[in-house]
Amino acid sequence: MNTAGHSEATERRGLELTPFRGLRYDPDRVGSLAAVTSPPYDVVVRPDGVLHLESADPYNIVRLILPQADTPGARNDQAAQTLRRWLSEGVLTTDPEPCLYIYEQRDGSGMLQRGVIGALRVTDPTEQVVLPHEDVMPHIVADRAALMRATSANLEPLLLTYRGDDSTTATADLIERTAEQPPLLATTTEDGFSHRLWSVTAPADLTTIQNDLARHQALIADGHHRWATYRRLRTEHPSPSPWDHGLVLLVDTARYPLRVRAIHRLLHDLPVVEAVAALHGHLRVRRLDVPLPEALEALADAACASNAFLLAGDGAFHLVDRPDPDLLARTIPADRPTAWRTLDATVLHATLLDHVWRIPEDSPAHITYIHDTAATVAKAERDGGTAVLMHPVREEVVRDLARQGVTMPRKSTSFGPKPASGLVLRALDL
Repeated sequence: MNTAGHSEATERRGLELTPFRGLRYDPDRVGSLAAVTSPPYDVVVRPDGVLHLESADPYNIVRLILPQADTPGARNDQAAQTLRRWLSEGVLTTDPEPCLYIYEQRDGSGMLQRGVIGALRVTDPTEQVVLPHEDVMPHIVADRAALMRATSANLEPLLLTYRGDDSTTATADLIERTAEQPPLLATTTEDGFSHRLWSVTAPADLTTIQNDLARHQALIADGHHRWATYRRLRTEHPSPSPWDHGLVLLVDTARYPLRVRAIHRLLHDLPVVEAVAALHGHLRVRRLDVPLPEALEALADAACASNAFLLAGDGAFHLVDRPDPDLLARTIPADRPTAWRTLDATVLHATLLDHVWRIPEDSPAHITYIHDTAATVAKAERDGGTAVLMHPVREEVVRDLARQGVTMPRKSTSFGPKPASGLVLRALDL
């Protein structure tokens, strides 16, 4: 028994990152690399953001990650045809040999993030190798899976984090040394971030990275739906196959701490006056006739003492906090850790959406998730809905719940900076 237990422990598999031949834009065929990039598909505000990106360059990656057509099938077919055309025309070219990529993002405020892009072995949650921290929406997983099937490609990397230690100093040093060399590409996107990319092809360097990462597990910082899509598609293809792996960016947050921001909600069919009226008697509501930055400061202060939200859409802000304890006791499941039960996202979904406002969270017709704060407010004011602005969760809370196997309500956090889409793609049929 002891021997078997020892064998199982020594055979435990950690992160397995594999080199691949990346697909990259030929800079001689596009106007600029910045003009063909995009934020991740779920960060693009639709339809405004899609139109803006499409007009930036005829080869913008948004035509692959968010194709526009009348039906889902037509959209996916269009993306597949576009990808094949760009490959045949040499707009996208395949790197000559398999490699891992070092990726750097930097902004003017001093934020610096570096990580490794590669093809990661897809694992199940029971293996405790890649830890999700949020629930996913089945219809989004189905949508992403259909797009990946049609294109036979990983079109944008997920953002995963790990906590480096003494066992990963060789990889950290390798990343630092590589960043001193001339990059494969360098560009600055309109959000002010500069991006640089290098390839790692030397067998000794690849082995160093792979051995270091094999001792670690990762937290999904951004890309829960795409990771769930990887898992679904892996089951559809007999192993071994290229679908056993998925495109990721791995960042050591011990060296490069991420920013954690909130993801906001836009409630389409609920005017602010009705949303506020329904809350009276359940939570404290205060009207704030101040600019957005001051309203967000008030939200941050209130969030230190209790669950708090900021409602907008009628030209003012309404600070909502101090939920009635009896209401929380009636509406929030008692079989979860206290850290989960007291999350703002838990109170929003279990208490406000489900019980007070009675809004189905799975329906895109009723609720949209938006990363950009000002855009959420603007769309609510324009469309007559309610913007629910959230305060971000601390990273240590997210990681602690993930290690317990407890998932947070969907779209609870936004880690960043996120990798730009369009710098490296992975074709599964090459």
